[in-house]
Amino acid sequence: MSKSDINRIRVVLAEKSITNKWLAEKMKKSPITVSRWCNNEMQPSLETLLEIANKLDVDVRELLNPTK
Repeated sequence: MSKSDINRIRVVLAEKSITNKWLAEKMKKSPITVSRWCNNEMQPSLETLLEIANKLDVDVRELLNPTK
């Protein structure tokens, strides 16, 4: 895992068979923004991460790579 691989949003979306486009629509965000989160080019705020977890019906910890 590289330093920039902070979140697992892409993995969780794949596990749930949900598209970036679906998440972008639910979050009222640009598909480009969601893509950048999924590629770890940009990180969502903690507040946004909680909202993503709610939309995906997962614990917010599932969206983060463990540090230990």
